[in-house]
Amino acid sequence: MSNNNASGTNADSAFVNAEVSMPRVLRFWLMLLANVPSIICTFSLIFYIIGNRTQRYALHNHTILLILLFGLPIQLIDINMYLVFFHFGTILPTIPVMCRIWWLIDYGFYCGQIILMSWLAIERHILIFYDQWISNRRGRFLFHYLPLSILLVYILIFYTTVNFFLPCENVYIYTVPVCGASPCYQSYSIFGMWESIGNSCVPIVFEGIFSIALVIRVTRQKRRLRQSNRWSKQRRMIIQLTLVSALDVSLNTPIFFIPLLRRFGLPSDFGIQPELYFFYFGYFVVFLFPFASLCQYPDLRRTLKRKLCLVCERSHRKVLVEPLAIALPQVTYR
Repeated sequence: MSNNNASGTNADSAFVNAEVSMPRVLRFWLMLLANVPSIICTFSLIFYIIGNRTQRYALHNHTILLILLFGLPIQLIDINMYLVFFHFGTILPTIPVMCRIWWLIDYGFYCGQIILMSWLAIERHILIFYDQWISNRRGRFLFHYLPLSILLVYILIFYTTVNFFLPCENVYIYTVPVCGASPCYQSYSIFGMWESIGNSCVPIVFEGIFSIALVIRVTRQKRRLRQSNRWSKQRRMIIQLTLVSALDVSLNTPIFFIPLLRRFGLPSDFGIQPELYFFYFGYFVVFLFPFASLCQYPDLRRTLKRKLCLVCERSHRKVLVEPLAIALPQVTYR
């Protein structure tokens, strides 16, 4: 594949709006302070779901687990690339493969999470109102495992292909975030339009519609649902979906619909600065998803709270003991 490394002043001038006006040092600390506890919470949830046999086989956990796994490359690689850029003012190392990896994670795994979240909203309807569909092995395969497998394979194949195997010429700009955030496949009318509509806008619309429909449906049938012995678990699933969907839809709608409107004839500079702010704060969907998911696991939440209190108590004791040790005179015995 032919590649073009453009990092001169002409390329930079084309991307004068590639960053928000917020100081880099502020963006650095906001991302760092949000990412560290989010990573801890993500690993805690993953180990809890995989390590607990009951949770591992529970159908309502599988989509959440996949969303958490899709978020890890963003938390561990994507965000660290941002932190390096904010600190040094350039992408390091300045090689094309770094940009391709960044594009794969920034677009592929992020859009993958959006697609999986839309399925999460649809799946909650099945788990709460149509549980008879998944009461046997055939139903579980058709309405649970098969859709998840298709989505997973599609996301990985699509973004691996367009980022590494599509015969087009990329422009790599190492002095702006995400190497300019313009992989060449987006200039292809079919791939660019499909990503904008099929991988982004449609899943967001579906997530919003099915989440609102779930809340309305639960409100209307609350009395019948409360009589079920599974109401407590269903209630936690509804709360988790509502929290995640409200955050996801509100932040991601401008990110993907503003460029789509520009594709359909609006001026090329329409909504650039607001879009960049939403693009930056869109990462907080990834940061906050693990914490929103904790409401579904009260046992894990209590365990984490207990460990956090224990750490704080030990730190408090250390602060009290060290000054006391310094103040006490040293006595030498002969």
